[in-house]
Formats: sequence, structure tokens, C-alpha cells
Amino acid sequence: MKPDTDRNIALFDRARRVIPGGVNSPVRAFRAVGGTPRFVQRAQGAYFWDANGQRHIDYIGSWGPMILGHGHPAVLEAVQKAAVDGFSFGAPTEREIELAEAILALVPSMDMVRLVSSGTEAGMSAIRLARGATGRSKIIKFEGCYHGHADALLVKAGSGLATFGNPTSAGVPAEVVQHTLVLEYNNVAQLEEAFALHGQDLACLMIEPIAGNMNFVRASLPFMRRCRELCSQYGALLVFDEVMTGCRVALGSAQSVYARDIPGFEPDMTVLGKVIGGGMPLAAFGGKRAVMEQLAPLGPVYQAGTLSGNPVATACGLATLREISRPGFFESLSAMTRRLVDGLAGAAQETGVPFCADSEGGMFGFFLLPELPQNYAQVMKTDGTRFNTLFHGLLDRGVYIAPALYEAGFVSAAHTAADIDETVSAARDVFRLL
Repeated sequence: MKPDTDRNIALFDRARRVIPGGVNSPVRAFRAVGGTPRFVQRAQGAYFWDANGQRHIDYIGSWGPMILGHGHPAVLEAVQKAAVDGFSFGAPTEREIELAEAILALVPSMDMVRLVSSGTEAGMSAIRLARGATGRSKIIKFEGCYHGHADALLVKAGSGLATFGNPTSAGVPAEVVQHTLVLEYNNVAQLEEAFALHGQDLACLMIEPIAGNMNFVRASLPFMRRCRELCSQYGALLVFDEVMTGCRVALGSAQSVYARDIPGFEPDMTVLGKVIGGGMPLAAFGGKRAVMEQLAPLGPVYQAGTLSGNPVATACGLATLREISRPGFFESLSAMTRRLVDGLAGAAQETGVPFCADSEGGMFGFFLLPELPQNYAQVMKTDGTRFNTLFHGLLDRGVYIAPALYEAGFVSAAHTAADIDETVSAARDVFRLL
């Protein structure tokens, strides 16, 4: 399509005049891959159509929430009914209780849960609660794990072992992150030394159990086991950020995956988002009753939100959780996702392209590397130039993956074998060009 008839280009030019960078979340701008972002006009099932009317097989699914695909009839009906009753009340509703009960039934490590409107809000609230409940200030996070854009979590690793982070965003004073300790993901020795040095001052350790902002990197079993042991030993809270993995990699979330191999394993607190809202702005954080009762109005840790527990969002979330709880849902979703990553790996092998991939439930990731990375430094070795060629080659063929090298992908229940085969065929064509 000629540039003067490309509506995506026209819309992007228009957007940049009134919105910083032309987008309301940075990765959407295609800065990492180049080119013009696709402006979505509508979506249905496993597809969306851009401003030019081109259909794309969608593997971002609103970055994870659309586990059922776009426009699922049961979810659509629930949202329409809720909207008729009212958009927002600023007062409690029965549906908030129902959603909280549903979440607790799926993630039994939590006794109580607080609903909020975004993953960032849930993450920052969990940190505040951990500090309030323990009376401590320091926290541990890991390089390559993203927990939202709260100031205290926008840090990178310092030089050397167990050093405190520096801000990675302008506008975040150094003193705000002075209590944030950034460690290397999957590095047991560094973890042990950090606790030996700072264990008595640590309020919590926050971790993505499967790091979706490094594309797809699992915490190893020995590493996760030591995270649990050290938190218990030193009285710090183990906080699982399952905004991305919650009810996406398994019905019981990533913590249920680790519990298969680590008997009795569970985190102290969990942060959830995306799938539990079904595409609406909804997130949550929860934990054991003694910790959660430190929250206002019961305790001294303040947290509030005008739109928390929004009646339309809770209807959307409840309908989504009901559908994914049906027998066989995750077995089918996992098989379809595995079909995709195995197909991509096979196509890469045929064409001699270095490639590795992994998946769990409906979440997947791949790297243009010979073997799966274990931390951020290894992830950074992947071939960015080749990835950009792959991204645009797939985009031109109607396949939409994340427009960034370090973002996970998502398969929905609406994806069919034909969609997967079309994707693999397109990838094979592009691999031949790499």
C-alpha cells in the first residue's frame, strides 16, 4: 500500500501531534523494530484488523488478558449486562465479592485479596504492604523483571555483587530506589550473599516466576527453592508477580507449576492482573490474612482507588475465569501453544537459523539463540537485527507478534490449528531471508 493511502501512517502522524510518541504505552510505538505501528480497528477471536483493513493473527492478545480470544460470547454478554446496570459506583458490589472468592479458589496461597485497576498499582501496593507488615525498608528485585512503573521498581542492576540499583527513568530520584537491591535472575550464589548481607533489613523479594519481560525466562527450580527458603529464614515476604503468568500459564498460575516439583511451595503474597480482568482494567494483590489485615481500613497501610472493583471490569473478569475453569481448557491451550513453538523451532532448523523456544500454558517465548537464556545478560545476546527482519516479515504476512525483542507472546483458546500452521509457514518463509 502506498504511504499516501496507508491509514496507519496517517493516524500515527496525527497521534504524534497530540500524544507523546503517538502512543499511550511506549512499546506500541515500534521504536524497537522500526516502522509504523498498526492501529487496530476491531478484533474477533484470534484476529484483529488494522486501519487498512488487513487481518492479523494476534499473538499479543492485549499483552496477555485475551486468553479466550477477542469478543468471546459469554464475556461479551456479561459485560453488556453489567454496563446496563451502571459503569461505576464508588461503593461496594456483590460482584466484587464473587470475583475475590473466585480468585482465592484458584490461587489458594492467598487468604484475602484487594482489587485494584492496574498491575503497576497492585505491585506498588504489595511493596508498601510488605514494608508495613515487616517494618523493614529494603526489597529485592531481579534484573530483567518488570513490575510496573512505580518509582521504587524502575531500577537496573548496579556494578558488582549485591549492589543497589540506579534509576532507569528520569524523574526518579536516587534516594527513592536506595532501598531496592537488584540481583541477577537465576543466580543462587548472589541471592545467598544478598541475604547474608541484608537479610535482617529485607521486607520482601519480588519476582516474576516466569519473566515475560525477558521474553520467556523461567526461574530454575533450585533458584526458586532458595528464594523460598531464604525468605522464610530471614522473615522477608516472597512476593510473586503473576500479572502476566496468573491464570495464563496454568489455572492455578505459575506458583502451581512450581508446587508440582517443590512440595508445599507457595509465595507469601501474589500480584495478579491481565487474565483476571479479561481485558478490562483490573488487577489484584493478596496474601495471608495476617498480612492483608494490615491494609486500611483494618490496619495502618493505606491503599485506595476510585475505580477499584469496577462493576463492568469485575463482570468481565468473572466471566473469563468461569470459562478458563472448564475441564480440559488448559490442556487444549497448552497443546496449541506447544504446537506453535515446536513448529517455529522446526522451521528454523530447516533453514539453519539459530532458534530456541519455550512455553507454559498459553504463554510462549523464543530467542534467536542456540539455547534458552537464564538471565538478562544472556537474553541481551540475541540478534536484534535478525529479530526486526523476522518481525516485519511476519507482519507483512499477517502475523502479529510483540514489536519488541524481549516480550513474551500469547496464544488464546480462539487460535486454531490452521492459524498455527499459517504462522509457521509464514515464519519459514521469513527464516529463509535471515
